[in-house]
Amino acid sequence: MKRIFITFILISSNIFSQALIPNPPEVSASSYLLLDAKTLTVISSSKADQSTGLASITKIMTTYVVADQISKGFISLDTLVDISVACWKMEGSKMFIREGTKVSVSDLLKGIIIQSGNDASCALAEKIAGSQSAFADLMNNYAEQLDLLDTNFVNPTGLPDVNHYSTANDIAKLSIRLIEDFPNSYDLFKEKEFTFNNIRQLNRNSLLWQDDSIDGIKTGHTKASGYCLVASAKRGDMRLIAVILNSNSEKTRLQDSRRLLDYGFRFFKTKKILDQYQEVTSVDVWAGTEEKLILGPSLDIYLTLTKPQFKNLEIVASKNLGIKAPVMKDQIVDSLDVVIEGKIHSSYDLVAVSNISSKGFIMSSFEALAFYVYSFFMQDEIN
Repeated sequence: MKRIFITFILISSNIFSQALIPNPPEVSASSYLLLDAKTLTVISSSKADQSTGLASITKIMTTYVVADQISKGFISLDTLVDISVACWKMEGSKMFIREGTKVSVSDLLKGIIIQSGNDASCALAEKIAGSQSAFADLMNNYAEQLDLLDTNFVNPTGLPDVNHYSTANDIAKLSIRLIEDFPNSYDLFKEKEFTFNNIRQLNRNSLLWQDDSIDGIKTGHTKASGYCLVASAKRGDMRLIAVILNSNSEKTRLQDSRRLLDYGFRFFKTKKILDQYQEVTSVDVWAGTEEKLILGPSLDIYLTLTKPQFKNLEIVASKNLGIKAPVMKDQIVDSLDVVIEGKIHSSYDLVAVSNISSKGFIMSSFEALAFYVYSFFMQDEIN
């Protein structure tokens, strides 16, 4: 699996003011975050790096670990899990499994995601790692790999513990990785109900009934952690993640999540401005089998901006004097700046989009010398 280190981009308030849009809605939670899942652009936040309890938001990581264990073949959806007395007696929310029975991984996963079952979380933790504490150690190993630097897990359920905590930033990172890495498991988060043992329970995320664009993710509540909600919505090609931690009521966490999501979709847009390897510029090639080298970005480039800002966007490539062959595809040669209203918004590498071999030794040496002489005099002119 390719490892991607996530860095959030914070849009400056000066850019907001130039675009003449309202301020983000006020949020009552002690910490919150609204960002675009594709570009990782933070649209609004407050104390997003502040540690707080998680309650059942924890189960996003529990789900991630289970999904990854399935993908690696250690268990399957059809695997039957023996239900222990400890899991049967778990406090808090339940899917109502019974001690001494066998339940499939598929049903337990639904019990975790849809019914927020602590008993289901306990059962899968015991199956995968042998105990809840061993599973928590595994969760922390995953957190380290996912670069969740301000997170620590003590259990798979979210039951209160002073050493069980995370931040809005880390929870957003984790949520994005779950959506991208395990889309089939993520699909369960939009399921509105699940019946097990003839007991029908509704998904605790009531936003699923309020807005069809919302397809997850997880609620949580304990006295210590307050009311928490991670909501994800996709409209067109744009996906936003809203993280609400330690709100004062179920009503306010729902209202604040809706307001943040509606604000983001109304005033912002995420758009691909360049395709991977799309020609941006070209440079001269010295001592090569080709005279010109086309340069483009190594990845698709997306931006999240206020809608008027796309009209004032410029792409400016720096002027490279040339390059000596051989050149390898994906070799960094130059850079480009995205300029909005006269200010640099972001910068990206430009790479070679193809290989170019060098000429024979004699011609290559002659042209290489000419290139260095040319570069020397051109640098003098530039300086």
